[in-house]
Amino acid sequence: MHYKLVLLALTLAIPLASSQPAHAQSLEGDRFSLSLGVFATDRDTDTRLDASFGDGTELDLEEDLGLDPTDNVFRLDGYVRLGERHRVDFSAFDLSRSSTTQVQRDIQWGDELYAVDTVVNSDFDLVIYKAAYTYSFMQGENGYLGASLGVYVADSSISLSEANLGQTEVGDVTAPLPVIGLRGQRRLSDRWTLRASGEFFFVEFDDIDGSLVDLFVGVDYALIDQLSLGVGFNSVNLDVDSSQVNFQGAFGWRYDGAMAYLKATF
Repeated sequence: MHYKLVLLALTLAIPLASSQPAHAQSLEGDRFSLSLGVFATDRDTDTRLDASFGDGTELDLEEDLGLDPTDNVFRLDGYVRLGERHRVDFSAFDLSRSSTTQVQRDIQWGDELYAVDTVVNSDFDLVIYKAAYTYSFMQGENGYLGASLGVYVADSSISLSEANLGQTEVGDVTAPLPVIGLRGQRRLSDRWTLRASGEFFFVEFDDIDGSLVDLFVGVDYALIDQLSLGVGFNSVNLDVDSSQVNFQGAFGWRYDGAMAYLKATF
């Protein structure tokens, strides 16, 4: 994780590293942007759903329940520029998975016990929504660096059921985590643009105690004035302890991977 933070810091510093102008359209010309792409994810998920009488079993969803650790998903990203120094960015994508496997150990999931060798159906529904406001405290014709304030919403539901008996125990939690961060962009030439962002959360919020680190670095290539192709890398680490009525336990996940997308600006 440390090398990723160093990479992000260096990338965000690019707008400050050069004052030499590039022959490109000013940033104020883009008022709205929308991109649709494919996100090739690699995932590692740990979770625990506590019983009414004590702690549940700590599970590695990929190792213990056979959920696929890799998947390609569609992803929507965009922003709306509200003025010369103000913008709102947003993202949405679905990381849901399911599997059927014969468990290799006893699993206490909520108030249900799934004994070793039981065939278990598992469903992990996870949809991510992100929105953040950014104020550009440093801005020029070819780049900006801004502070952001936003919310990261993980709408998730994890259920286990016995394939033969139909017993089901479900844990639902929606984790709306407030985040602060930095966002930057630098025009490298007429056609190439480098972008980066980092968002962080390390506080207790209501009945959810969690931490989040979300890092992104991407490069866009302008095909024409309003259409670009891009590639990027996104890395996220999230840990949450929840005492909500519908989810008493803990979950943590890491997902990271490469992105390829088509971006339109207006």
